[in-house]
Amino acid sequence: MRIPVRLLLCCTLLAFFGCQKNKCEIPSEIADIEVDFKAQRLEKELFSVKSKEEVSAFLNKHPLFADRFLQRKRYQTEEELVNNLYGMATEPNLKQLAAEADERFKDMDGLETDLETAFKHLKHYYPETKIPQLATFVTGMGQDLYLDDSLVVWGLDFFIGPKAKYRPPFPKYILYRYDKPYVVPTTLLLLSDKYNKTDPDNSTMLGEMIANGKSLYFTQKMLPCTPDSLIIGYTNQQIADVYYNQERIWGHFVEKGLLFETDQFKIKKYVGERPNVPEIGKQCPGRIGAWVGWQIVRKYMEEHPEVTLQQLMEETNAQKILTQSKYKPKKR
Repeated sequence: MRIPVRLLLCCTLLAFFGCQKNKCEIPSEIADIEVDFKAQRLEKELFSVKSKEEVSAFLNKHPLFADRFLQRKRYQTEEELVNNLYGMATEPNLKQLAAEADERFKDMDGLETDLETAFKHLKHYYPETKIPQLATFVTGMGQDLYLDDSLVVWGLDFFIGPKAKYRPPFPKYILYRYDKPYVVPTTLLLLSDKYNKTDPDNSTMLGEMIANGKSLYFTQKMLPCTPDSLIIGYTNQQIADVYYNQERIWGHFVEKGLLFETDQFKIKKYVGERPNVPEIGKQCPGRIGAWVGWQIVRKYMEEHPEVTLQQLMEETNAQKILTQSKYKPKKR
């Protein structure tokens, strides 16, 4: 995809980010909800131990973390787990990784505040929501995120960013999303799976697009002050490009008869991870089907203000969402 008039691109960027700022004010009925997140910096505790006895004390102090994240029951004995953790805590390369994570995440205030904002919105839309504990850890590139009803764990070593000595073993087009600004949006995308109902019998391109679109919309509603670029993991340039070329992108799906495609290999070409989607254009970013699904869901909710977020997330009829969205982007 190419933008023929750079001035129009600048206008698009200004208009887009201007609109996002207007949506950023949080209503008082949400802002006043009591939610408090203070991260337990468990990697600091573990990497400061001097003995296996201190590791054992660490496990006793944090039983939820030990049971859920470390999956204590997988080990035949407690001693096996203690030895494993003590080996991590004394391994020189992991100690350096922990030091880099500590430097990069010295200030957690912004992340804690963003997560508080997200769970305030979640409590507003889903009042029965339990507030989990938040912990951080350095996993030796073992796990980036963990989430259940009681516990959220951020594997900080994954998100140190481009200056880290050791980085996750992912290709560049995925790796750039493993940085501090993406921690909270990625957490909410993972959380959306709990609420996002889908039709297991619908294995079409459209079904996958709408399912992904609902997850992105959910994350947007939880984090209204977060730019689209951080939610979907596109650069600002890519966001501007796809908005500018939205009519062309949608036309490709329609003209090629892709919406009802059931070939999973072909579906992954448009919805899955790729550096780009050359079938549409060399500059078209991967996961473009998910982005289009997001726009369809947005339009559906604009057309139907009476539909609640809960009702949207419960809706499994992708065709209904498309039809009633009246989605038809205009050529710029």
